[in-house]
Amino acid sequence: MRFCELQRKEVINVTDCKCLGNVKDLEFDEKDGCIRALIVPGPGKFLGCVGREFELFIPWCKIVRIGPDIILVDIDEKEAKHKLG
Repeated sequence: MRFCELQRKEVINVTDCKCLGNVKDLEFDEKDGCIRALIVPGPGKFLGCVGREFELFIPWCKIVRIGPDIILVDIDEKEAKHKLG
């Protein structure tokens, strides 16, 4: 699978069936090149589209399934939040 294909998939949290958004970036382990986490942008501050307060770092081990259209994850959203800036 290519990164551009991964970016088109919606990320859904199975804990509360909430759509978290789409994959924006990946975090890699520098030593072995393995993917550590998916990075999903948080909601916009102003009218849902301008600026962001946080990103969600979803550890690779928390991915339940990658389907043709969605990525199912099992996370505690509060623990996955990483403040920006």
